[in-house]
Amino acid sequence: MPRVKANGIEIEYAEYGSKDDPLMLLISGFSGQLTRWPADFIQGLVDAGRRVVVFDNRDIGLSTEFTNEVPIAPKDIVKGAAAGEPVHEKVPYILDDMAADAAALIAALGAEKADVLGASMGGMIVQLLALNHPERVRTLIPVMTTSGAPGLPQADPDAQAALTAQPEIRMAEAIAELAVESRKAIGSHEDVRNSDEQTRRQTIADFNRSDRPMGVARQYAAILAQPRWHERLSGITQPTLVLHGAMDPLIKADCGRDIAERIPGAEIEVIDKWGHDLPEKIVPVLLNRIVPFLGRHVPEEARADAT
Repeated sequence: MPRVKANGIEIEYAEYGSKDDPLMLLISGFSGQLTRWPADFIQGLVDAGRRVVVFDNRDIGLSTEFTNEVPIAPKDIVKGAAAGEPVHEKVPYILDDMAADAAALIAALGAEKADVLGASMGGMIVQLLALNHPERVRTLIPVMTTSGAPGLPQADPDAQAALTAQPEIRMAEAIAELAVESRKAIGSHEDVRNSDEQTRRQTIADFNRSDRPMGVARQYAAILAQPRWHERLSGITQPTLVLHGAMDPLIKADCGRDIAERIPGAEIEVIDKWGHDLPEKIVPVLLNRIVPFLGRHVPEEARADAT
């Protein structure tokens, strides 16, 4: 896969569709490699006339690893933030830096703007991308994510535990079994959730591609230490579609509703039986929402080419 230098780091990415089509950037969630995006989801966006790019966020997959950077403990970040301390200065990087990575990647790919879609932590990053680098964002699609505003519903305890669970032995099979159990705790209804075997197979393939437990720890620190941005969302002017699962136990649906209420003119779809994952059976449902949204916001240059 290709790699590009952007924002002072190297970013591993994969590209689908025609370079002549408008760019659409997909931003992965916490600890997620670019391989996590379902192939049918990518193809559906390509068929909708987008040049789709997926990439490894910093510290994950094959992008730059911050090997010598050690984050402070999560409990200390939470405690410090509650006391009003500048904890964002005590971690290797925060989500603002990851949003800057995405903005620089869009430029490095030769595009002025992109449709940006981010899932979970990636959804937090796309909000900050629209706030900090609005010139790079054509449309905004935050998926199963939050603004982090105070007072929003908290994750179910089992779901929160699943997010940070670690195996006793760091081997592919042990991590795969943990992923199966995690998916049951945070994933979609069993009617639409991927099979255990699919989850095992994907997890083992990802482990063999890259295993960076300290990168995962640094990304978690970045989430916890990021200064809140909810009060800034009213300044977003890009067309926005918020997507959320009705049964998401990790980031509750009210968190998605909060984002949509804060961004002027934002649309929102809360989808039945969908949890905190991207199972194959949910892909057509998501595309049925996303593709018409993109169709209503075709770039001027693409409209000119079509005529």
